[in-house]
Amino acid sequence: MSETIYNRISMLRAERGISRRELADALGVHYQTVGYLERGEYSPSLYLALRIAEHFEVPVEVIFSTQPFPRLGTAATA
Repeated sequence: MSETIYNRISMLRAERGISRRELADALGVHYQTVGYLERGEYSPSLYLALRIAEHFEVPVEVIFSTQPFPRLGTAATA
């Protein structure tokens, strides 16, 4: 069983126009930590995941998942 945590941090950052450093400063972590998270090289603690969700004002499951997120722009067939 894979323990990979998928995330949408990069997408949310781009959408809101904030840099890795700005997000890191807001969260009180090193900017490289944000990069590691975005690339899936590091899984956040529950506390950090909740803080990221609070920062973006979305539920934590909008940002993090144990399954890959569907690609944006792919229409679901009905």
